[in-house]
Amino acid sequence: MSWTKESLKDVVRDKIGTHKFLVVSNREPYIHTYGDNGIQCMTPASGMTVALDPVMRACGGTWLAHGSGEADREMVDEHDHVQVPPDNPSYTLRRIWLTKEEEDRFYYGYSNEGLWPLCHIVHVRPIFRESDWEVYKSVNEKFAAAVIEEIGDDQGFVFIQDYHFALLSKMIKERRPDIVVAQFWHIPWPNPESFRVCPQAEELLWGLLGNDILGFHVRYHGMNFLDSVDRFLEVRVDRERLSVFKGGRETLVRPFPISIDYDMVEAKARSEDIERRISLLKMDFRLRNRFLGIGVDRMDYTKGIVERFNAIDRFLEKYPEYIGKFVFLQLGPLSRIHIPKYRAYNDEIYGRMLDINEKWKKKDWQPILLHKKHLGLDDLLLYYRAADLCIVSSIHDGMNLVAKEFVASRIDERGTLILSKFTGSSRELEQAILVNPIATDQFADAIKQAIEMPPDQQTERMRRMRESVKENNVYRWAGKIVNEMKRLM
Repeated sequence: MSWTKESLKDVVRDKIGTHKFLVVSNREPYIHTYGDNGIQCMTPASGMTVALDPVMRACGGTWLAHGSGEADREMVDEHDHVQVPPDNPSYTLRRIWLTKEEEDRFYYGYSNEGLWPLCHIVHVRPIFRESDWEVYKSVNEKFAAAVIEEIGDDQGFVFIQDYHFALLSKMIKERRPDIVVAQFWHIPWPNPESFRVCPQAEELLWGLLGNDILGFHVRYHGMNFLDSVDRFLEVRVDRERLSVFKGGRETLVRPFPISIDYDMVEAKARSEDIERRISLLKMDFRLRNRFLGIGVDRMDYTKGIVERFNAIDRFLEKYPEYIGKFVFLQLGPLSRIHIPKYRAYNDEIYGRMLDINEKWKKKDWQPILLHKKHLGLDDLLLYYRAADLCIVSSIHDGMNLVAKEFVASRIDERGTLILSKFTGSSRELEQAILVNPIATDQFADAIKQAIEMPPDQQTERMRRMRESVKENNVYRWAGKIVNEMKRLM
């Protein structure tokens, strides 16, 4: 079956029928801010919301999320609802309000100083404060109350997103055991030996077992979860069924590799405006007649940006014939700078760029350009289309949708993708040049291979990757989850 927006609508209509459909996440899909011309609406820098928005446009329903925009309260009705997208409303956004202390302890504290480094193998020690844990629990309770209020006396499906809500499904089930609850864990799940350092390990596992379905990007992460459950809890783990039995209920653990709206990305990439802007970009004196590499990432220590810069430095040492002929453009916004580790990492990125540029710069050239800002999809597509190569060098990543966006944008079937072996997307995009970001010399050689790859080989690799992303699009991801949820009714 070829999955499209229309086929997903048909599946939702057939499988869910009159049941209410709710999505829950911390990050909201649309944020309202104050601009020069009044209140404006923007999309956040989030792969999760970019992936889920087209699903919600197809399915309808209600999306519950933290209202974090400075003008968010101005745009909601008396029930904290606003219809989105603003240009073509097709679903409801319910905003949940958090105090500054709740945001600091729930989001920056327990979620991102605790769970984030715990789940990513990046050698950053997680920090678990009891005060953060108490607020994490209370915010999960706040969202549970909002979910129950939204559903009312009706039947419903609730689809929870990510590590911010490890306790939410259990809280919902305790109030309404009839509601079908699924959760997608967008980041890796660690092995039991790593997971055991968490002081609240058992509470987190019991919370997640409140789900009827728990999804991960790849089977390996699901197996790590089952191993953790088997080690810490007195329950029955069935590895053949990939499920956990407890108290007369079953939680199914399934791999659901997330993806993108391929057709939408490809259509936007074909626009005349993009073509015109590519020509203008290549006239930039810094890029003219030079090989262009790009990276698109939040400034996050899991993304391997410093390792990427180290590889570029080594590439120029090993292959001096490319001095003055290669430019790497690093794009992406600052991330979580309230957290000391992130501030330090941002400083490390900037310092490493300065050192490399000082080492290699010539009168009209330096190897690395750094633009720390959020870009909308149209702007990203410009750089994807203009680049000769794209580097995704995450140290550990559940999926990484930048790799899939780059592939979908390449309507010319040219360009090369250098992709970390430690991303979920490397399981699907096997025709990329796969690298270990820590192996600097190998990484440097991969840059040379990407630049020198013959056009016919570029086309063959890109064509096969594009076929994979087109077939395994975001509607297929959502449709498989909806099908699983329906079987539990």
